Amino acid sequence: MRKEINRISEVGKALISVEGNPGVALNHVVELLEAGTNQSLSFAKAINITEDSTRFQVFNGTQGLSTQTKIRMHEVPLTAGFSYNMLGRSFDGIGDVADGGPEIIFDKYVSTRLDTLNPTVRLVPKQPLWTGIPMIDVFNTLVKSQKIPIFAGPTEPYNRLLSQIAQGAQADVIIFAGIGLKFDEYHYFKEQLSQSGNIDKTIMFTHLAGDSQIKGLMLPDVALSVSREFADQGKDVLVLLTDMTNWSNILRNVANYQDQIPSLQGYPGSLYSELAKRYEVAADIEGAGSITIIGATTLESLEDPVPDNTGYITEGQFFLDNGKLKLARSLSRLKQQVNDTTRDDHRPIMTAMASLLADAEKAYEAAEVGAANDTFSQKLLRYREDFIANMEEPFGEPIELEAALDKCWDILKRHFEPTETGLSKKLIEQYWN
Repeated sequence: MRKEINRISEVGKALISVEGNPGVALNHVVELLEAGTNQSLSFAKAINITEDSTRFQVFNGTQGLSTQTKIRMHEVPLTAGFSYNMLGRSFDGIGDVADGGPEIIFDKYVSTRLDTLNPTVRLVPKQPLWTGIPMIDVFNTLVKSQKIPIFAGPTEPYNRLLSQIAQGAQADVIIFAGIGLKFDEYHYFKEQLSQSGNIDKTIMFTHLAGDSQIKGLMLPDVALSVSREFADQGKDVLVLLTDMTNWSNILRNVANYQDQIPSLQGYPGSLYSELAKRYEVAADIEGAGSITIIGATTLESLEDPVPDNTGYITEGQFFLDNGKLKLARSLSRLKQQVNDTTRDDHRPIMTAMASLLADAEKAYEAAEVGAANDTFSQKLLRYREDFIANMEEPFGEPIELEAALDKCWDILKRHFEPTETGLSKKLIEQYWN
């Protein structure tokens, strides 16, 4: 039975309040209707309930609403539609079709509450998720069910990197969730995925820069709820979130609308738990599939609240600097779970090249003061340039792991003698030629 009330006591920038509790629980959805015509205006979600009042977030903003606006009680939590027909389509922050195509008849509706997964059904991550990017696959292998951010400055091509990952990722389903995107960024993603052939296994949830902030705030929950349903049905799902700093800024704005006491840089004190709630959806689920999450996080400094909190939650990071994936600043804390089961030269060549690069960085610092004139230092400097140009470069055609490892051997052969690499005689005999 639908119950309607007409007693809005306050209309704010993104929130409305009613006196007392009209009969809803947290996260329940109400519909907002024009007083005279009963025309549907928007939806809102209950976010704060006290003895005196109940506050709702309005999905489309409060413009056009007044204290005379009717509230229709649906008395259900916010849900997202689910169907395999969603593959290849685009949706907005609350799961409505946003690509101009036909409406979808959903098979079911799933809750967006993101309840904590029972730890007993989580499996230890032990399966690689190949991306086709040598800097990731060889040096910081991504593992199914891993949660990892891309740290990048605001002007870095982090969205292009996510698109590159989506084009080469060996996942059953790819879910792209973009918050605060410019239209050309959305169009670029769709165009690149279409050209790569991965669009048919991709679902896009997009919040454009001019859209309602509340839709941007809800978007990760909708996208992750759909991801969890695919995983429950046995699919390996890769979720690409961008930009989690944009999302955190919306969270900060909404917290300020609610007059919450601000913490560092105005973010709410709950920032850590709010980010963790989303990232912890990543899991390899017993008897089902997996969810892997990569979240782009823009920053001016690693000490900013969003990357600082993110670093405590996630399992490493990919660091994008000057358009390159930097080996020295990137880390996958789960790579050792999988890189000993690939080709037998994977771990040794990864270690050897990283060690040589560390020596090359020292030679580069010495060269700046004119102190790297010996023959081996000159080799190291040429190797450093080659490594940055060909290994730290993340863009191009996706390549398989074996081809990436062969590429590593080619780089070593261009600059060093076999005895200078630190690799075993057995591997040298097997792969040098």
